[in-house]
Amino acid sequence: MPVHKTRQRIFLQKMSLFYFIAFLSILFALLVIFSKNPVHSVLYLILTFFTFTIHYVLLNAQFLAVVNFIVYMGAIMVLFLFVIMLLNLNKDAEPIQSNVIKFAGVIGGGCLMVTIVMALKATGMSHNVELQSADLGLVKHLGSILFGEFLLPFEVSSLLLFSAMVGAVLLATKDKTNA
Repeated sequence: MPVHKTRQRIFLQKMSLFYFIAFLSILFALLVIFSKNPVHSVLYLILTFFTFTIHYVLLNAQFLAVVNFIVYMGAIMVLFLFVIMLLNLNKDAEPIQSNVIKFAGVIGGGCLMVTIVMALKATGMSHNVELQSADLGLVKHLGSILFGEFLLPFEVSSLLLFSAMVGAVLLATKDKTNA
């Protein structure tokens, strides 16, 4: 079999896998939005993040795939699930929404829809992108850029996360004087 035919067949297999995973991503994202049960919504969100992890692997960005898998699926989604379970949401505790809030939601959704349609119209058919280097998304390159060119924003974001953690600890502790 000629090399050109083999490359074309591999490319078609990769594209069909990409489109299948993209379809699953969109499906699970829509299920997150339209699910009535909040616990099911969080579980669909975990599946959505898992499909994003598969996309990162397909893009040869293994570090981002691992970070997405560990941080988002492992930590943040479990936190969301526990918070929803601790809130004990039921129909009796749900506040009644006025028509103004529903109207604002429809207007916001319509604006989002117009933005998405206009963005899709603005993009034309793109050509296939070929990587110049096979190890472009690996940790070595990410670390050299992160700790070189983007060192200041990286450190500022670490200070921001540290201050959020201190604030969460202060909010979680009970005030002894008011008790």
